[in-house]
Amino acid sequence: MSTGQDLADAAKARRFHLPHAPLESAFGSDWFGRKAEDFARFFGTPTFLIGQTILVAVWILVNVIGWTQFDVYPFILLNLAFSTQAAYAAPLILLAQTRQADRDKANSIADAQHREELHQITDARRTQLQQQTTMLIEMMGQNTALTERVETLLTQNTELTETIKTLVERIDAVTAAVHTCVAQPSRG
Repeated sequence: MSTGQDLADAAKARRFHLPHAPLESAFGSDWFGRKAEDFARFFGTPTFLIGQTILVAVWILVNVIGWTQFDVYPFILLNLAFSTQAAYAAPLILLAQTRQADRDKANSIADAQHREELHQITDARRTQLQQQTTMLIEMMGQNTALTERVETLLTQNTELTETIKTLVERIDAVTAAVHTCVAQPSRG
């Protein structure tokens, strides 16, 4: 059951990110755009760096040893390949960074909105808590007043009970006296 609640909480928190979900890629949303972004991201990976190092080492080794002579010592073709790679890589990397910056900005805005909502909820709860505390203090004051009133009524009730007891005792005494007086002449 907590998993359902967790999913609901996550969906509620993500509502600030949803307007930014369809952020258009700087590369476009077609096949070429997705592949260009993937390729730009691949440039900085260890796999790419190791692969390129191996390719360059094999290129130089093949030409220096003499297995083939398609690019002799100053390696002009290799330099041309690096220049072409740099000409394409730099814009692709910059575009990938721009796209990531756009996503970061959108997430930052959404996070700020979420924090603001949490702040407003906290303020509302604090205000509600203060109102409830004020009501509780008022109710405690009313309870104290009612308790004092009940104590006063109990004291009055005790006094009345004692007065009634005294009166009952007097009535009993008078009744006994009247009974004694009335009962004596009938005996004689």
